Amino acid sequence: MPPPVRAGNIRGPNRSKKGRIVIRTVSPRRILTAAAALVAVLATGASAQQRTNSMGAAVLSPRDTVQLALAPAQRIWVDYGRPSMRGRKIMGGLVPWGRVWRTGANAATTLVTDVDLELGGTRVPRGTYTLYTIPTARGWTLIVNRQTGQWGTEYSPSRDFARIPMQVRALNTPVEQFTISLERQNANAGNLAITWEKTRAWVPFRVVRTPPPPRR
Repeated sequence: MPPPVRAGNIRGPNRSKKGRIVIRTVSPRRILTAAAALVAVLATGASAQQRTNSMGAAVLSPRDTVQLALAPAQRIWVDYGRPSMRGRKIMGGLVPWGRVWRTGANAATTLVTDVDLELGGTRVPRGTYTLYTIPTARGWTLIVNRQTGQWGTEYSPSRDFARIPMQVRALNTPVEQFTISLERQNANAGNLAITWEKTRAWVPFRVVRTPPPPRR
């Protein structure tokens, strides 16, 4: 009878040339090393899958979500596509001046707020909206639209909730990938900012807290 194998090892019978059964052991250290290598391979594959579509082609404008927590179960978030410059002229080129722009790529850019907001001085009730912009060489306009779930190039002016002027400034260093950010200023206020190429456009927001009804 062959000697027992220590706990934690793996044993498997193999026959030698003379027909004798030989017990080969694999140490726990080798098992852990192999498992770690497998996890690394799977993680790399998952990361690569996020950058490719179902056909294995690279996704040029991947989706991203930015969010800002304001209180327990209360947040603002924006879901959008992130195109890159890739050597192209963006403002006044790929993004024409004076036209409604999807403000991202592919599916429409979505704003969801769990709280009432004052966006650039305009009251925006809690809910789900689509964001468009109209960039010009002199300034930008943010469009908050009630239609949701559509492709980014589908725009219905009759569903506009508000058009809000944005502040704009030029950047010294170009930003390669289109970025939307929610920048906290304090517990109840911040900026919704759009940055791409050498342009930054933003609009301030603050949370509108509804006071509780008076006691009787």
